[in-house]
Amino acid sequence: MEYKVKTYEEAIKVVEEIGLLPLAPLIPGFPSLNSITSLDSWHSDTEFDPWIWRTKFPADGIAGYGKFMKNKSILVSLKLLPYVKKVLGYTESVKDRYVDGMVSKEAFTIYKLIIQEEGIDTRVLRKKSGLTHKDQKKIFENALLELQGTMDIVISGIQEKKNIEGETNGWNSTAFETYDSWASRNKIERIEMEKEAARDYLLDHFINVSSEESVKSLRKILS
Repeated sequence: MEYKVKTYEEAIKVVEEIGLLPLAPLIPGFPSLNSITSLDSWHSDTEFDPWIWRTKFPADGIAGYGKFMKNKSILVSLKLLPYVKKVLGYTESVKDRYVDGMVSKEAFTIYKLIIQEEGIDTRVLRKKSGLTHKDQKKIFENALLELQGTMDIVISGIQEKKNIEGETNGWNSTAFETYDSWASRNKIERIEMEKEAARDYLLDHFINVSSEESVKSLRKILS
């Protein structure tokens, strides 16, 4: 499976064809955004910059985006997203899982804040969570990873940092949104099937678009 893309439109076609695209190499024998693009294009701050594309995908409603697998950033096509959600996520709510001890206190706090302000800026989210001390940075990051790993939240794009006059000032920041909110906005319906059936559907798809080596690795990730 050999792909080489230069434009955002070409990258969209790859995501839609193979269904899942990690930013960096993650699955043996499987493409990543890094592997199918020119190294010179990254961080070029041009229309050919894959670093810009990564948040443009979810902002445009083209693909789901987040650290869904092995704490690594993944793009998932709209077609496969409900199935990946079914396999990696839970039918129980975040609140119920928190009560049952399955969700950390910090993750539950952050989830509630995101519900209150869908598309919240990471900097604002950290401040509102109270995890602002430098020693709490890892706790904050781990809570975000926890929620992304179960696809309770997704990265919905970026927020521009503006000064008091409303002018762009400083680095852009990642924006987070609950999966349910992002899926609803982009008209992605829930699927009514058991987790094992969703997993089989995904593996059948990957058998047709990737190598045996890739499928073997994906089977472990999706187990």
